[in-house]
Amino acid sequence: MWEVLNVDDGRSFEVLDSFADADADADGDKIDSLPTTRMVFTFETTDAGSRLTTTSYFASAEALEQVVAMGAVEGTRMAMDQLDAVLMSLREYAQGTGTRTEILDDQHVRITRLIEGPHDLVWRAHHEPELLKTWLLGPDGWQMIECEVGDTYRYVWQQGDDEASRFGFEGETVLSEPTWRAVTTEKMIGMPGPSTLNDLQLYEEDGATLLTLLIEYPDAETRDMILATGMIEGMEASYTRLEEAVAAAS
Repeated sequence: MWEVLNVDDGRSFEVLDSFADADADADGDKIDSLPTTRMVFTFETTDAGSRLTTTSYFASAEALEQVVAMGAVEGTRMAMDQLDAVLMSLREYAQGTGTRTEILDDQHVRITRLIEGPHDLVWRAHHEPELLKTWLLGPDGWQMIECEVGDTYRYVWQQGDDEASRFGFEGETVLSEPTWRAVTTEKMIGMPGPSTLNDLQLYEEDGATLLTLLIEYPDAETRDMILATGMIEGMEASYTRLEEAVAAAS
């Protein structure tokens, strides 16, 4: 939670940044056991655009070390990496680029895809079995033969009539905020090993929806193994069908 200390419009602002109880009401309750940081954000114009500088002040070295250990550096970097996308129009940022993959660090991969159509239809296409079966298929020749959604989910695919080709994923819903965000776990059915955490977010502008999927892997080895399966190519084939499904439902 932020407490705004002062604002120099267009040039800088200063806040106290505190941790808040996620289970509290909208105003939040400060967690006194975690450090509060004073942060100053300054903005200046450059020949290439704008420069944002953030300076953080801690009460002690121990407080600094605690916040860094909690992933503050990585989280800030990920947030800053999204600023260009926020400032551009969606079509300027993503139209015609297909499915984009960004490896953020050893555990995080961000996937983005512009879908022509409103976000409520894109949400429905991710949560209604009848729609899911029309697009979430990967490469040509596959069909979804099981589709269960809700607090838990289960997807099973098969290539043509070949029962030996069957495979699937299952998981549970960790967070659902219709119609713009869903966080789920994902694990291959019948296989040992840890699951991934998938954070799906939808943002609509001018009739187009930017789909962002942030995937958290247990480690770099798992990340690279899954990416090497041709996952992105399969996702692009699916997202192309998703766009067609959304257009048909509009």
